[in-house]
Amino acid sequence: MRPSRLAAAAVTAVAAAVLITPPASAETLAGEWAAFGNCPVDAAAMLAADGVDVVATCLAGGAPDGTIDMGDTTLPVGAVDMQYGLLNRGGTYTLVSPANGGLTGEPISIPGGLLGLMCPSDIPVISDICEAVVGSPLNTVTATLEPAGAPTNFDLSAATAIGRPIMTIPIKVRLQNPFLARTCYIGSNSDPIRLTVSNQTRPTARFVRFNADGTPNPTGEMNYLQLSGATMGDTTFAVPGARGCGLLGLIDSVVNGRQGLPSPAGENSLVLNNTTFKVGGFQNPRAFAPTQGRQLADRWHAAVVD
Repeated sequence: MRPSRLAAAAVTAVAAAVLITPPASAETLAGEWAAFGNCPVDAAAMLAADGVDVVATCLAGGAPDGTIDMGDTTLPVGAVDMQYGLLNRGGTYTLVSPANGGLTGEPISIPGGLLGLMCPSDIPVISDICEAVVGSPLNTVTATLEPAGAPTNFDLSAATAIGRPIMTIPIKVRLQNPFLARTCYIGSNSDPIRLTVSNQTRPTARFVRFNADGTPNPTGEMNYLQLSGATMGDTTFAVPGARGCGLLGLIDSVVNGRQGLPSPAGENSLVLNNTTFKVGGFQNPRAFAPTQGRQLADRWHAAVVD
């Protein structure tokens, strides 16, 4: 196994749940609202939008699959789901995170498990663990994506173009195994993996209008812009070392030494296929001033399916 393989598998956790698989905490919304079930419409900043100086909308995005390359290692990527509130101040955008952080993913299994993570080792306590997990389900290590802060620098116009940064997403990845401490992470809130994604191919744009209840209607008061089909990637991110994995830092040092962590920028790359962004809200926000954000929340709640 190459030194960077854990980093590759860890960052692969960015891909773990697409638009068609909403986060567990999301509401089920009717019709054309369906993609926005985790939009934080009740956040104070969203409710305060007036529809003129500040316009509140919902952002959903994701990709069904992709690959991540670390040195000579190529690993498959699962699906990724992101949902945020989006505030537009004259073309400058601010993302508002929902309670779960906005970026969610299913756990993935790291190839090689614990044996690949830190074995073989000439340190007795580590070698004992290695021997214990051979041929055992205890060898399995899962990596789960967690947000490590709010995304920044969202640029909607960049999402329509090629090669321009769309947004920066800070993440951390939790590693789980019975022999690892519950605090075992690659990345942290203070030292995250910062993914700055951009399109490698141009997406296809589509506008959809619908009624407040989610029913499609070419003259409806609601709409969304969908940008789909692009390949998206990043080659700029670094991967920090693992921390908090147990035995007073001994497992940290073994994992990092075995896996070559931290892995600097330029050594890592991410490709996501067939990406989708949707930005949805009122077709004419000014018509709902000065309470546009609150009225967006009202429409969203009315679309919740019991």
